[in-house]
Amino acid sequence: MNNPNKSRRRFMQCAALGLSAASFPVPAFFRLTNYCLNPNETPASELEKKAWQGINPMDWWDCHTHIVGSGDGGSGITLSQDMDAPLMHPIQTLLHWAYANGACVGTKGQDVAFVKRILALLESMPKGAKAMLYAFDKAHGANGDADHANTAFFVPNEYAMALARQYPERFEWVASIHPYRRDCEAVLEQAVLQGARAIKWLPPAMGIDPASPLCDRFYKVAAKLNIPIISHGGEEKSVHGANQSLFGNPLRLRRALDAGVRVVIAHCATLGSYLDEKGKSVRSFDLFAQLMADKQWQGQLFGDISAITLRNRKLEVIKTLLTETAWHSRLLNGSDYPLTGVLPLISVKNFVESGLLAEESLRPLLVLQDYHPFRFDFALKRSLSWQGKRFTNTIFETRPFFMAIK
Repeated sequence: MNNPNKSRRRFMQCAALGLSAASFPVPAFFRLTNYCLNPNETPASELEKKAWQGINPMDWWDCHTHIVGSGDGGSGITLSQDMDAPLMHPIQTLLHWAYANGACVGTKGQDVAFVKRILALLESMPKGAKAMLYAFDKAHGANGDADHANTAFFVPNEYAMALARQYPERFEWVASIHPYRRDCEAVLEQAVLQGARAIKWLPPAMGIDPASPLCDRFYKVAAKLNIPIISHGGEEKSVHGANQSLFGNPLRLRRALDAGVRVVIAHCATLGSYLDEKGKSVRSFDLFAQLMADKQWQGQLFGDISAITLRNRKLEVIKTLLTETAWHSRLLNGSDYPLTGVLPLISVKNFVESGLLAEESLRPLLVLQDYHPFRFDFALKRSLSWQGKRFTNTIFETRPFFMAIK
């Protein structure tokens, strides 16, 4: 007889990770806990060696890396109480657990444990390879005030900057500035002076409407400084927030493009659907493709390929990204760490069975998945192919793009 409590736990785990129960094979439940193996002991493989061919490690900057912490080490990080309320908010609590587990940090000492772990991971990569660490601003209302009720978590710019300054050989930093803030222009200018390489937005969670005139002050300064905005595109599954039904629509970023801002649409908007100009529900990824096809944005609009290999992305989307080679000069590699450390989220076997990955790649990639989320994500993407097309080298050499700041 089935245990109803056990079944419910499995369902909640699937829901918390944004996956359907049908796509989550039973064996994956035994891999919910990250093994947190020593990255210095990661076995070498010909597959990974081949992945680095043609790539200059000095230009390898992972452009989508989240900071995990709880503020218990003086970072200034704050978390919503919903993330530690298993009875009242089980999904948010499970999400927090999943992120912490993926980053190999426990319930205490998270700030220090995160830095120690990510440094160990990067130190076992070629010299020059770096992670771009994301700050994360609070949600704000139209009046410019912080919206604490809709703020899932907050990572101060000062903390991301401090880590990059302390470990310049392995970290760069990305500021997060809400455009409704009264001081947004001054904070943006200061962040660039302090070495920020980009601005991170998660509109559905932060309460940002990229199409609002309230953003115009921010866009003017961002265009002048040529600093890119890396903005989440598509439905947001991981963080609760202010507006899930509207603000993730890629088309709403046209206002930033019109203002001359360089825009990177995170994940290439590969999840969810939104209304187009005619009021028709269209896949978010198709709206991204519509923008990419517009010739006037070719020098301004880009996409990052973080999270595209997660189970809740359609394989057809990856096939399109591989075969649309005209886009490759405008795609940037990122991992979305620590999601790459949440083991059930990525199925290498699915890629083999779909013909996107050679069968002999299965074993070495599974080994990498257990040991090293950055190297696993990189080697997996470098090994994917469809109709003879692969992701080009330049996608993984992101440094020049982020150095082009005035």
